[in-house]
Amino acid sequence: MSDALINGLAGAAAGIVAQLITYPLQTVNTRQQTERKLKKALTQDVDSISQEHRQKPSGTFHQICQVIRDEGWGRLYGGLTPSLVGTAASQGVYYYFYQIFRSKAENIALNRKKKGAGDGSVGMLSSLLVAALSGCLNVLLTNPIWVVVTRMQTHTKTQKITKDGEPLDPITELPPTAENDIIVPRLTKVHYYGTGHAVQELYDEYGLLGFWRGVMPTLIMVSNPSIQFMIYESLLKRIRAKRALNKQGLESVTALEIFLLGALAKLGATVVTYPLLVVKSRLQAKQETDRAHQYTGTLDAIAKTIRYEGLSRLYKGMSTKIVQSVFAAAILFMIKEELVEAIRALVTKNRKQIK
Repeated sequence: MSDALINGLAGAAAGIVAQLITYPLQTVNTRQQTERKLKKALTQDVDSISQEHRQKPSGTFHQICQVIRDEGWGRLYGGLTPSLVGTAASQGVYYYFYQIFRSKAENIALNRKKKGAGDGSVGMLSSLLVAALSGCLNVLLTNPIWVVVTRMQTHTKTQKITKDGEPLDPITELPPTAENDIIVPRLTKVHYYGTGHAVQELYDEYGLLGFWRGVMPTLIMVSNPSIQFMIYESLLKRIRAKRALNKQGLESVTALEIFLLGALAKLGATVVTYPLLVVKSRLQAKQETDRAHQYTGTLDAIAKTIRYEGLSRLYKGMSTKIVQSVFAAAILFMIKEELVEAIRALVTKNRKQIK
């Protein structure tokens, strides 16, 4: 079994575990990112009807409680099935190609050392390039899955109404003054919304290209795992070098240390790239009925978000994302490293038995 395949399988398994543990936080965070803030005061009648739902709690825990109260526990896991498929596919694809590109980078570095250039190790720039190439391939191959997941996470048991109390549903039936309409969420009972519904809805709205909505900011966000892995591997390399000098061996890097390194790496990467994540979620979610919140592309989404809601909306839910991402990344790195070692040991044992 190749090293690339071992890392791919370990990454996929670790990603699934991390996703299961942190999924409710991810659902709430996606809703925070796509939540639109009303700009105008409502009439007294609509105030009395929707006061509770317009004044949404700002804290993550309160929002989790509100989803459970209004929509049930199941909505915290909306889109879990395609998300698990997407996580396994994303982590497997990423780590598979990462290991292939990493091996090639290491061979190049060793060849340079033989020629008297370099110390034989892969530098920061090379690590960044390897992570970026792996990330781009991952995005292009798995984006359709994540568009469906975003749709399912942001689907709520609500109906949009105007200030006159009339429901707003199809975008095609909007009046010319729709940009100025006041839109208020009201809880209603809706039919079951599964993966098939999300896929069909997305195809009906945008066709096949709809499955790659938000791909541009996602490709730009490849810098997130690139920065993450650059920080992680740089810190891990330093720790292992220090252990080697102390003659303790590579095994002295504990699971807890890997957990902390993964958390620190993800924290730095998330803070830098978060606004792009908000834009991506807004492009992939079902478009609002008012034209102020209908986006034609990445730049249009950024411009309208800043114009109608303010610059701070590009950082909406960042604290939730930091908690979710850091915790998930730490779990992923810890489990992946343990699985890689376990699989390698198992393969080695089987080879010895065959001989």
